[in-house]
Amino acid sequence: MSQFMVYRNANPNSSKAYPYLLDVQSNLLESLDTRLVIPLSPKSLFHDKEIDRLTPTLQIEGKDYMLLTPQMASIHKKQLGSPVLDYSNMRHQILASIDFLITGF
Repeated sequence: MSQFMVYRNANPNSSKAYPYLLDVQSNLLESLDTRLVIPLSPKSLFHDKEIDRLTPTLQIEGKDYMLLTPQMASIHKKQLGSPVLDYSNMRHQILASIDFLITGF
């Protein structure tokens, strides 16, 4: 598991609304049984309700998904599905969305 890796949501109860999860936890804490993740949901479900700095758009397999930073949660590692791609190239935007949620700046 790695920070900024996108995983398929393996939970059948939530995977329809949130098909992907973005791992944002530091790799230094790999020994913990849990990971801090941000769910991603199809952007088409939100009809222009995004907040650029808070809910940036990520593209996965040719489709746009909103990073739902306000819904960040900790889940057990076993609940993460298969890795899909690495978004460490968007580190700055992802961390900025978390910072904006916490500090408002």
